[in-house]
Amino acid sequence: MQPFRTYYPKKGAFSIELSLSFNDLEPYLKIFVAVAVGFLIGWDREVKHKPAGIKTYSFVTVASTLMTIISVDLFHVYAQDGVTMMDPARLAAQIPPALGFIGAGLILKQGRRVSGLTSASMILFAGGLGIAIGAGYYGLMTFSVFSMLIVIKLGNAIGKRYNSADEEISEHMVD
Repeated sequence: MQPFRTYYPKKGAFSIELSLSFNDLEPYLKIFVAVAVGFLIGWDREVKHKPAGIKTYSFVTVASTLMTIISVDLFHVYAQDGVTMMDPARLAAQIPPALGFIGAGLILKQGRRVSGLTSASMILFAGGLGIAIGAGYYGLMTFSVFSMLIVIKLGNAIGKRYNSADEEISEHMVD
């Protein structure tokens, strides 16, 4: 699976070209896709009154996309005659630990009850989507989103069924 060609500045070139190609517009398309994906995930969480919403997911997805675009492009900028001067994954590899830090702040523990785990995992997922978008893996990103939408729907249905069964059992119990 090959990502789209990258777009990197030509060394020493400060001329303005009037014609634009797909490669010139691709980073903006990637950011637009990241905004849309982050917005949709955040909207779902916002409607459910979860701790992270539209702005959080949009920022995570766009930031991950932007860092990946820069990481991939810097690799091409600093490559000389087939010799790479930089690891293209180095910058993108710093995204998951940062998202783990953000996700940890969303997890709350009250007695035996833990909340925010889904929001924290969705933050990591949004970052992964941003990395996929930034690297140009649109098909893989789309498949991942649709797969997780199915998981969300099934999880909600199963959760409602078991939560309603738990409520019925607790109603019949006497302290």
